Order: sequence, then structure tokens, then C-alpha cells
Amino acid sequence: MQLKITTWNINSVRLRLPIVERFLKEHAPDILCLQEIKCLNDQFPYKPLRELGYEHIAVHGQKGYHGVAIVSRLPLGEGFSTDYCAMGDTRHIAAVFDAGGRRIRLHNFYVPAGGDEPDPEINPKFRHKLDFLEEMKVLKADAGDGVGSILVGDLNIAPMENDVWSHKQLLKIVSHTPVETDGMMDLIAKGGWVDLMRHVTPADEKLYTWWSYRAKDWQAANRGRRLDHIWTSADLVSAFDRFEILSEARGWEKPSDHVPVTAWFKF
Repeated sequence: MQLKITTWNINSVRLRLPIVERFLKEHAPDILCLQEIKCLNDQFPYKPLRELGYEHIAVHGQKGYHGVAIVSRLPLGEGFSTDYCAMGDTRHIAAVFDAGGRRIRLHNFYVPAGGDEPDPEINPKFRHKLDFLEEMKVLKADAGDGVGSILVGDLNIAPMENDVWSHKQLLKIVSHTPVETDGMMDLIAKGGWVDLMRHVTPADEKLYTWWSYRAKDWQAANRGRRLDHIWTSADLVSAFDRFEILSEARGWEKPSDHVPVTAWFKF
């Protein structure tokens, strides 16, 4: 069996529904995880997505901000969400599904961006981000229940030197500061996670999933960052086949500043 999972920060699912539909028609993942849906649960576009064959939808929404959703061809069960930092924000949703004779727990995250100033003493948004990361460290890839784990989402950190267009110039820019990148590497280590994209990509190769709206010509400037991630528990690494960053989607009509990232598994 082949399993195809995509993560995409859509930056308003209702505003960008046409490109979500285009992506599902052209690329047909089994499961699509969305972040920043920016709508309440009852405002989510269930009908058009179900008409495309995605009958199973789990949504944790919020008016105007944040929000995460799992859109699936496969049945979803045991759904839950965690209120990290007790802020009431909708930044996490999880569900369990079956694939290839395996039970898999899927986590979909939208980690706080952290504002512009990388100083937690003067920027409460950055303090929130660091606290959120700290709380995520208790989440184990192997929960000891025989269920494999996949963690995806916009984690708003580009952890390695070649996950940004210029390591030196971004060391003091939120998403690539040492306190964030060290924190993410500690999160991966403590949780027993495997960063799949970097697992199969040399450290000296550039990987980007996000290009700022501020660039007049995002493609020519190519000042990207890898903010979107797909991690798994160690037991699923052998089933991982490949991944794709659909950079062309950054040039679609009314695009998100993030692009879809897809992982293939073979069981």
C-alpha cells in the first residue's frame, strides 16, 4: 500500500479554496493537513472537499486566526487537540488512522510565528513561541502503545543552516535564531522524532517551503525558509519513500506564502 500525506499552511482556507481544490485534483494525497485555516469549525468548506472524495474531515478552528484541519480519504478516529500554553488558540489537532496494516497517530501543528523581535523579555509573542516549543518536548513519537506517529505542520522554525537562504544574515531573525533552532533539535531528540526531509537530503542542500509576500519576485529572489515539516517515529522511517516540495504552488493565483509538502510511504 502507498500512503501520501501533505502538509500546507493555506493562510485562509475559504479565501484559497480554489487552489486547495486544484491541488487535490492534480495531486490527490490520501491525507491533507492544513494550518492557518482562519475560520470556525462550521465555516470550514466541508461540502466541496467531500465532493472531491475527502469524506473524513477533522477541524479545530478559530475565528479569523490560526486553526488546523485534517482532510482525508481514509477514516479518522480517536481525534483530539491539545491547548498548548493554555492560550485557547487552535494550533494542534490529532487523529489515528489505519494504513498498510499499521495504526498511525497523526499530529498537525501550527506553531506560533513569534513576532519580529527575538527577545522574550520584550516580545510576549516570542516568549509564547519558546514556551510552546518547551511544552511540545513532552510529546513522544513512540507513545509505547504500538501506534506509529507522524507529525506535520508549519512549525515556524528553519532549524538547519541550509533551511534558510542565508544562515549568517538570518541568525538574528525570528525562525532561525539559535534559541529556536537549538530548541527544535532538542524537541526532535527528546521526542524520538525523525525529520524525514533532512533524513534523505544532504545537509549542504537548500530546502525551502516558504517565500515571503514582501518579495516583488519571490522566484527570482529565492529567499526562502523551510518552515514546514514532516517528522515520524523511528518505526515508520523504513516505510518512507520520498518527499516533494511543490514550489510551483507559490506562483498559483492568490497563493499562500507556504507551499504543499508531501511525503510518500510504502507499506
